[in-house]
This record gives sequence, C-alpha cells and structure tokens, in this order.
Amino acid sequence: GCGTLAVLEQNEAEIVLLRSFDWNDGLFDVTWSENNENVLITCSGDGSLQIWDMAKTKGPLQVYKEHTLEAYSVDWSQTRGEQLVVSGSWDQTAKLWDPAVGKSLCTFKGHEGVIYSTIWSPHIPGCFASASGDQTLRIWDVKTPGVKLVIPAHQAEVLSCDWCKYDENLLVTGAVDCSLKGWDLRNIRQPVFVLLGHTYAIRRVKVSPFHATILASCSYDFTVRFWDFSKPNPLLETVEHHTEFTCGLDLSLHNRGQV
Repeated sequence: GCGTLAVLEQNEAEIVLLRSFDWNDGLFDVTWSENNENVLITCSGDGSLQIWDMAKTKGPLQVYKEHTLEAYSVDWSQTRGEQLVVSGSWDQTAKLWDPAVGKSLCTFKGHEGVIYSTIWSPHIPGCFASASGDQTLRIWDVKTPGVKLVIPAHQAEVLSCDWCKYDENLLVTGAVDCSLKGWDLRNIRQPVFVLLGHTYAIRRVKVSPFHATILASCSYDFTVRFWDFSKPNPLLETVEHHTEFTCGLDLSLHNRGQV
C-alpha cells in the first residue's frame, strides 16, 4: 500500500499535524536532518530513499533509488563535522549517502540476511552498526568497505540495535528470541548483560540519552518496557497501553521523561 510521512508538533493541549506527505509505497523509517530542521529522509518498500522539506508543500525534493529490495532503515550521522546518511535494506546491503550528492558514496556488503537496522555511533565519526536476519550485529567504518567487526549476537534474527550514549564501546541488540543483549566491542565473546521479559520478538530498542544504564524496548507482545541494566532486577516498568504490535519507539532528547 501507500505510505505517509506525518510531521507532528506537540503543544500544551494536544498533538497537531503540521505537514503530511504521501509516497506510493510503505514508509519504514525516518530520520531528521542534523543540519536543517525542515529536512527529513524516509525509506520505503520500493527500495528508495526520499528527501522531504517541510517548507515545501509538495515533495519529495529528491529520490534515491539504488536498493533492489525494501529499504528498512535510515539514520543521519550524529557526530559533528559530517553530514552522512546510512540506509539498510532487505537486499542485504547498507549504503552510505551524502544528501547533497545524487548517488550513494559506498555500498557495504557482508550480511547474509536482510538488514533491519542501521545506526550511527554517537561517538566515533564514520562508524555505524547494523543488525540483521543473519543473527549478527556488525560494526562498519565508512573509510573501509569491509566489515570491521562481526558479533554473533543471537541465535535468532536481530531486529534492532542502538548505541549507548555514555560508552562508545557499548551497544544493545533486540531479537526475535525475545531477549535484549548488551555488547562491549572490546570483548565480544559473551554479552555484558541479557535482559529477559518480552514474550514475542523485540522490534526496537533505544538507549536513554540521559541515563547511562537505562533503555527502552518495544515488542510484538504489545508492550513497551523500561530497563536499568545496572540493577539486579533490571526491569523497571512494563507499559501495556497498545492493543497491537508495538513496532517503534524513541526517547526525547529534550524532555527526559518523554518517550
């Protein structure tokens, strides 16, 4: 079916629709520009990336069609001094983009399954992680086309990963085996922690921008869960307010209590 990008604003009373853009295929992920507050990039089921400008009524500004299957993940680099975008696809490749250039800068091959998640390191320039159906988490460096590190993270498809904002060597993965695992890049033989509690596949994990050991996850079990992996009983809270698969979540950079 068709997809819609909805840009929303929260005021005191309610959430208001600011702008809405339609695309002729499902939209799977979205990332804000880090250098222009009006620009967003989405990725879609037809394998393309779309650049949108909220200042324009129609869109998209540009479309990049290089992936041969669904483009499932897109992320804008967080480190200062570079404006790079990474996309991950069901065609088993990740691609590097400069939004000012009309084609991809580089293609990263190595995964043996679909890529579900591609996330930039918030600390290390030019470094990103990818999570895949081949049961691995992989670390890449944009300066070298080959994979830097392969972590056999789960014995199941890995659907999501995120970096710790306070430790450049720590990542968290979430998988179809219902578990979350923490990984230290300096020693990948075993996870730093394993968090159990979800009863179906974990679709998205996000690490807190305010607390070094707090993270949130959501799942096909309809729940959102909050964890503190430094505690003996790490599960802080289970929220059961959704009545369907919970496919995405994010934590506010401005309001430490808002998800």
